[in-house]
This record gives sequence, structure tokens and C-alpha cells, in this order.
Amino acid sequence: MDFRSILMGMKDENADNPAVPAWRRKQRARLIEARDALSAASRRAASRAIHQRLEAHFSDHPARVLGFYWPFRSEFDPRPFIRIWIADGGMAALPVVAGKSQPLEFRLWRPGAKMIRGIHGIPHPAEGRIVTPGALLVPMLGYDRAGYRLGYGGGYYDRTLAAWPKKPLCIGICFALGRIDSIHPLPHDVPMDLIVTEQMAARRVGKRLRRL
Repeated sequence: MDFRSILMGMKDENADNPAVPAWRRKQRARLIEARDALSAASRRAASRAIHQRLEAHFSDHPARVLGFYWPFRSEFDPRPFIRIWIADGGMAALPVVAGKSQPLEFRLWRPGAKMIRGIHGIPHPAEGRIVTPGALLVPMLGYDRAGYRLGYGGGYYDRTLAAWPKKPLCIGICFALGRIDSIHPLPHDVPMDLIVTEQMAARRVGKRLRRL
């Protein structure tokens, strides 16, 4: 049996386990509390390290359009990296929630663009062309050794990636405190291709993360 078959079996098994959703809710609450509790100095140092790893490994990625996220609560802020990306000739796009249970739309963004607040008060461009990014910076609360992401539970990124005909390069961004052994992946979960924290950058190879 190949790895994909084994993995799908694990995901199907988790889908029948009613304890998984409750466990995930507890993990989300725990990780948000731990992230919020980081001191200002620790957050600045960790953010600098993540930014440096993004510059070292992804500043020359061939994707014409890079999707990113507007920082929410105590997430890593990718905007300084995005400004460098744009200054070097790239384009960037922010997600827009089109509707409940619908895939995200990505709207082109530049510094100074007019913004409006969407779901949870997160800003997105008030206008602009809808595009399909070739790569995504994806926010994570947590991640596991197989590259699966624990998000806030809305399922927006999973639905979006499932709806696109070609999967972009997915770069999950998280503070290192978010590492857990397994998120117990469900059938809808889509693994990240790469993970970046302040401690490492890693690529998903087979069923494990391999440091770059």
C-alpha cells in the first residue's frame, strides 16, 4: 500500500472519530493563549527570524502573484516581506470571504490601497482584480510533523485549495510554539508544501517535514 492510501485511511479513520473536533477546539484555544502570551520582545525576535527565513528561501520564487494574509490578533505580520516582494516586481493579493462555506477570492493589493473590513474585522481591498496566486503565505495556529495545518476552524483555505484546478505552493507561517505531533488530519485537510517558523524552514517530503 502506498503512502497516499495509508494517509487517506488515517484521515478517513479520524473523520469517524467524534473526539477529533473537540480536541482541535481545545488545541486552538491553547495555542491562541500561548501565542498571545508571548512578550513583545519575544514576538519581535521571532518575527524577525521568520522574515529572514522568508527572504532567504522565497524572495526569488517564480510565482508572479503571491497571496498573503492581513495579520489577525497576534499572528506574524507578513506585510514587510510583501512590500519587498512588490518592490522587486512581484504582485500580491489578499483573501476576501465571498460568502459562508464558499472558497476565498484573492484581490490584488498594493501599499496604500483602499481597505474595508470583512469577517472578524479583518481588512481586505475594497476593489481590485480577482487573481489566482501561484503561491500562498498561509497563517497557522499550529502544524504537525507531516505538514498539516491547524487553523481557526472556518475551513476557508481548505475549500479554496480544493476548488482551484491547480494547487499553488502553500507556505504555512507559524510561531514555533505551534508545533504539535499530529493534528489528526480529516478528509478535507490539505497539507502545506512548506512550513516556516522562527526556528526553521522545512519542506514536506513524503510524510515528514525536511529542513531546508
